[in-house]
Amino acid sequence: MVSSALCPYPFAIMIELKNLPEHPEKALQKLGWNWMLGTDTVPYVVNDVVVVTEDEANQYYDAATTLYDMFVEAGQYAIDHLLFKDMGIPENLVELIKLSWEDDRQIHLYGRFDLAGGVAGDPIKLIEFNADTATCIPETAVVQWAHLRMNGLDESGQFNTFYETLVGQFRYLKEENSDLTPSILFTTMQGYPEDDANVAVLAEAAKEAGFDVDFAFIEDVEFSDGEGIFKQEGETGNFVRFDFWFKLVPWEHIGNDEPELTTLLTSIVKNRKAIILNPAYTLLFQSKYILKVLWDLFPYHPLLLQTERYSITHKKSVSKVLFGREGANVSIIETGGEISETEGGEYGDQPRIYQEYVTFPTDTEGRSYQAGVFIADEPCALGFRRGGKILNNTAQFVGHVVE
Repeated sequence: MVSSALCPYPFAIMIELKNLPEHPEKALQKLGWNWMLGTDTVPYVVNDVVVVTEDEANQYYDAATTLYDMFVEAGQYAIDHLLFKDMGIPENLVELIKLSWEDDRQIHLYGRFDLAGGVAGDPIKLIEFNADTATCIPETAVVQWAHLRMNGLDESGQFNTFYETLVGQFRYLKEENSDLTPSILFTTMQGYPEDDANVAVLAEAAKEAGFDVDFAFIEDVEFSDGEGIFKQEGETGNFVRFDFWFKLVPWEHIGNDEPELTTLLTSIVKNRKAIILNPAYTLLFQSKYILKVLWDLFPYHPLLLQTERYSITHKKSVSKVLFGREGANVSIIETGGEISETEGGEYGDQPRIYQEYVTFPTDTEGRSYQAGVFIADEPCALGFRRGGKILNNTAQFVGHVVE
């Protein structure tokens, strides 16, 4: 462990790093898995890994388990008390959210908790939950695993059963919807190669679970009110129907920008013409307003940070828009109201919540580390992102090793 007495950040919890000689990119090329990365991933995976103890890994697991149960309770509270408008949820999605929430066959495939702390005795605190369109899948499931393997370390020495757990989730999805044909279409928005890499891993897991798998960009997917979801084959022109559709397209974008599609999807789900993943109810968890609901339901819970809809003037806090991503439009506000750091972005016109500020663990160069714990029915993988005080889209992914 790096001694805080020797570092320029004496009041920060110090992360322990191990530098491995073989770079993750080389490891993946040797294994023939570089196709999973896409063009945007390799530059930000690094030689370092975070060292965590077995107890720390177990604490991350327990925290994610507890938090998911709390989110379910908060989601039910939001539905019962009609908080959709406060949560920034488009009105045209409310019916679909309720439909999917009340149907146990509408399975939440996976999501990722972003957490502060968890190392060197620093308590774990929830930052937010990426429940709908969480990324970092290839890095977490494959890259960090291959990184250990190619450096001669025991690849089982990680909190990482992500891929196997995804396969199990897809099998469970198939069993719970046995009246439907196990055919699934994966969809992203064109021009985002990182998204393509993420769904490539999901598609491999679905294929291993027994699904027929295909891919199409969102503009190439056809939707029929009475029939379901289709892709047109390029060679024959025939339309192929899929009973399952995974979209790495945020629900709030669909609700706000595609009202006709929202109506079609509501009808498709209501008439059981397709299962859509992740279900619409995950928007309840995705909205950062849920952080205030959690604080109201579980005040001073050890895993939570105080969160309000108005500025917390007596504490240092973080201002966040309800549906921002990758640190966009986040500001750090000092006690008294002065903004000390801010990040630009495209979401600035959204409503905000204010969350108590917490210091992330840092390394000797002052870089902050945020833990990400994936959950797919149960917590199944840990990874870290590192960057500045506000982790934006330039943050690096750092794997881990359990020692």
